[in-house]
Order: sequence, then C-alpha cells, then structure tokens
Amino acid sequence: MDRSLLRDDVYRRLRDAIVDCTFLPGEQLKDGELAEWLGVSRTPVREALLRLAASGLVVALPGRSTRVSTIDATAVQDARDVVAAMHELAVRQTAGRLSEDDIARMRDANRRFAAAVDAGDIGAALDADDEIHRIPVTALGNTAVETVLDQFDPLVRRAERLRFSTDGHASVDLHTRLIDLIAAGDARAAASMAFDIWHTLPAGDG
Repeated sequence: MDRSLLRDDVYRRLRDAIVDCTFLPGEQLKDGELAEWLGVSRTPVREALLRLAASGLVVALPGRSTRVSTIDATAVQDARDVVAAMHELAVRQTAGRLSEDDIARMRDANRRFAAAVDAGDIGAALDADDEIHRIPVTALGNTAVETVLDQFDPLVRRAERLRFSTDGHASVDLHTRLIDLIAAGDARAAASMAFDIWHTLPAGDG
C-alpha cells in the first residue's frame, strides 16, 4: 500500500477504535502493540497518534505514555462550534449548485442512516451521517475547510455516537429538511439548518 494511504488507513482505524470505545478513556496506547494489532510498522502508528493528539482524542506525553483522553464538555462544545461553522459555510456556498447526483446521494445516505438507526447499528449510522454532510464539503472544494473538519470531526463523532445510541430518529427528519432546502437553492435557510443540526449534539463527557 502507498505510504500515504497506509498512514491514513491507520489513523482512521485508530480514530474509529477510540470513538466506538474499543479503546476506553484513560487506556494506555503502546505503539508496538498497536502496530502488531494493525499489522503495520510503528512509524504510521506514531504518525496517527500525533494526529489523534491534535484532535484531542489522545494525550501524548513524549517519552512516557500515550493515553486515550477523557473529553470534557468544553472541548466538545468548542469542537462542535467549529464543525458547525464549517458545515454552515459549505452549505451556504453550495446550496442550489449541487448536481442531481449529489442530491440523490445525500437522500440515499439518509435512507441508510435511518435504517442503521432502526437496526441499532451506530457505526453504520455515523458513516451515513458523515457521507450526508461531506457531500457539500467536497463540492465546495475548500481545502482549508476540509483540514479544519479533519482535525475536529473525531471529537464531535463521540458526541454523535451518544446521540445516535439514544435517539437518532430526529436526525432523519433534520437531514431531510436540510437536503430539501439545498435542492431548492435556499442558501440562507439551508445554512441555518446545517448550523442548527450540529448544535443539537450533546456536549457531555466522552
């Protein structure tokens, strides 16, 4: 595998393992054990841990230990506010300009999201939710927005997991309204809806 692809794959797998509580808050992460678990060398693991530290999912003490962080409410709120602002911007600038295929993919992802919530498959619900919101971001093509989201999304995904594990059904209707507004080209209302959706997330401990 190409080195950059391997690095990204290792990062995503470790990120998801923290978000889904495979690795619990406070748990020590050893690069050698992680490398063996993932079947890779230590280098991409160390690089992934640095990225996770920047996102706030781990606390790295050079030369000592790396542990899964316990995310406090303030950290979640801060990340949520930044993510909400980025999605608001993306929706505002792409509403009415997405292709029919983009809209169709958003609707299909929302159907899969609803099915995953009904089935209690939180991982699939998170993936479908991410797909819905990523389509306007990708269409915008703003690398600065994408970089900010890559940094703060993981922290917010913990809050999303909490919401989807208790009551994700309300999000289906919110997604539907967002997609309809984007399709109709109502940039102002769509952007406001995108912002509000992210602010329905709980901001409790991770």
